[in-house]
Amino acid sequence: MSNVAFQVMWNRLISVVEEQAQALVRTAFSTSVREAGDLSAGVYNAQGLMLAQAVTGTPGHVNAMADAVAHFIHRIGRENIQEGDVYITNDPWEGTGHLHDITVVTPSFQGGHHVGFFACTAHVVDIGGRGFGADANSVYEEGIYIPIMKFADRGTVDETLIRMLRGNVREPDQLIGDIYALATCNEIGHRRLVEMMDEFGLSDIEGIGDFILENSRRATLERIAALPRETATGAMRIDGFDRPIDLKVRLEIVEDHISCDFTGTSGLDKKGINVPMVYTKAYACYALKCAVAPEIPNNAASLAPFQVTAPVDSIVNAVHPAPVALRHIIGHMIPDTVYDALDKILPATVPAEGAGCLCNFQVSLRPSPGHQGRRSEVLTFNSGGAGARPTVDGLNATAFPSGVMTMPIEATEHTGPVIIWRKELRPDSGGAGQYRGGLGQYMEVGATTGHEFDFSAMFDRVHHPARGRQGGQNGAATTIAQDDGSVMQGKGKQFVPEGRRVMLALPGGAGYGPASARDPALVKRDLARGYISAKAARDDYGLSAEAVDAILAAVSRGETE
Repeated sequence: MSNVAFQVMWNRLISVVEEQAQALVRTAFSTSVREAGDLSAGVYNAQGLMLAQAVTGTPGHVNAMADAVAHFIHRIGRENIQEGDVYITNDPWEGTGHLHDITVVTPSFQGGHHVGFFACTAHVVDIGGRGFGADANSVYEEGIYIPIMKFADRGTVDETLIRMLRGNVREPDQLIGDIYALATCNEIGHRRLVEMMDEFGLSDIEGIGDFILENSRRATLERIAALPRETATGAMRIDGFDRPIDLKVRLEIVEDHISCDFTGTSGLDKKGINVPMVYTKAYACYALKCAVAPEIPNNAASLAPFQVTAPVDSIVNAVHPAPVALRHIIGHMIPDTVYDALDKILPATVPAEGAGCLCNFQVSLRPSPGHQGRRSEVLTFNSGGAGARPTVDGLNATAFPSGVMTMPIEATEHTGPVIIWRKELRPDSGGAGQYRGGLGQYMEVGATTGHEFDFSAMFDRVHHPARGRQGGQNGAATTIAQDDGSVMQGKGKQFVPEGRRVMLALPGGAGYGPASARDPALVKRDLARGYISAKAARDDYGLSAEAVDAILAAVSRGETE
């Protein structure tokens, strides 16, 4: 078969898994999937190697899931793989890093022959245990564990598993609905694959699989071979739970691979912010691939030249039974740590530090004493600012590296008796620079009358804001308090009485290059848009008082920029 035909089929496979992902978005029950896109979808050959991934989804999910299918093959056994089977797990070490991610794998058969697998992952709002948060002391407290097993055996769903799951979680309808959505999206991927195979007269996907993997490997190696043969170190200090965490990496570029060694990184934390190695690998590989070979499609071969190691029982290589529920808090900081090293080898390539981890929180609502109402679990994803890039400003309220979307207020409030009183960009939160860091957000969160709640905070950058690069200034730090001024912690479950609100200022991204080099027209634009204050325009960027007054007067008259 010609290379042109193989290229057409490669593009078709990417379309197939994107339709798979979109089916999950349309059918999932949890807002984290429907609204934020916290998911992944992919197709694999019969050996369990990922051939294509959906564009929709997060690198933490898809790059971790790239290794997961091999575990499923091992645990289920090739002799037990049957047409109509559906497999499931939320194993943090053989899935995607914590119990709140459900991974479903479905073998694909064509004409009675096993030809490959479809896999998908989604974050669920509740998996039992203490609830989604950092408070657990071991993984046993973090929820119900589903070992790799058959959700459906030759088309028959395991009803005992369904009953056990429903009896152990706070939102059983959402959880079971999400599992069926995961299974259904794999089925849609399978149907589209069969249609493609029929169209091209294929009896298997080994030929197209070999073409994808060989070309991806060659293209990635060519990019690496063109880089300088150098070694550099990077480091970053972040908040941790109740003590600072140091992330350290040694980056080495050789002819046929790039290695990241996290020796020197802090040890395990007592609370649930530890990271299984599969998730550390996922985000380290993502960071390198974005910088070195961003346009090469993501698959097993294009990821293979990026090698990641870390000492066992470091916070980025936590082993069972370490608590890992909030592994994203640390994991999302890994790309900026890698970029601290890579910037020393490839200047003017990587962005300044950003907010890093998602600014998530979960609200566990219940009726106040003496009131009637319903209990509810509400999870919302939010973003701080991204770091400025070498030639352009950072993105406002945008999640890097996770790439998930911010949930609309309306969708959040629909899921329970929660009220988002305020959600708007945070002026002056982006670090000043030749290119300004992205802005964070202000949020105010409360409950409807007659309800109190536990607020599970999942924030960082409270004590260690994003650092500027090449002379750029730091982004603004996270702040969190109740509306009576009571300071709250950046992580952990905290009680909020009826009538009180949680006041959040989410962090900004850092600036790139000296502020003195910023184009005055961009400073004036930012002032007119309200991205920076008059004080920042004068003090950080040197705009004259007369120019500031003129711009503010024009804005007050309703004149456009």
